[in-house]
Amino acid sequence: MTDTARPVRHPLDPDVTRSTKAILVLALGIVAAVTGGLIGGVIPATIALIIARSTRADIVAARGYLTGGRTMRVGVGLAWLGIVLAITAIVVAAIFGLLHLAAVAGSPQHFAPGTN
Repeated sequence: MTDTARPVRHPLDPDVTRSTKAILVLALGIVAAVTGGLIGGVIPATIALIIARSTRADIVAARGYLTGGRTMRVGVGLAWLGIVLAITAIVVAAIFGLLHLAAVAGSPQHFAPGTN
């Protein structure tokens, strides 16, 4: 017999389960990453980051009987990606807006004759 056998569980130990909050964080992170360029990704990203905080605490408190830490970390990464994409979209829109205003302001204005 080998010593690499799995340890015997106590019958009253809970079953190891995956955290549903971690799955929710991942789903919201995916939505945030997909819609981040449209600036709409900020809302699901913010919700994902808020839920991830309590999910992390739940996973730590469960002492190994609740899994999903990696799923939660991927969701948090995607949520941050959605926020970065939204900020990038806002900066690009502001630059295009300023360039448009500069082009309009630089064009000659035609006034009616006799106007000071």
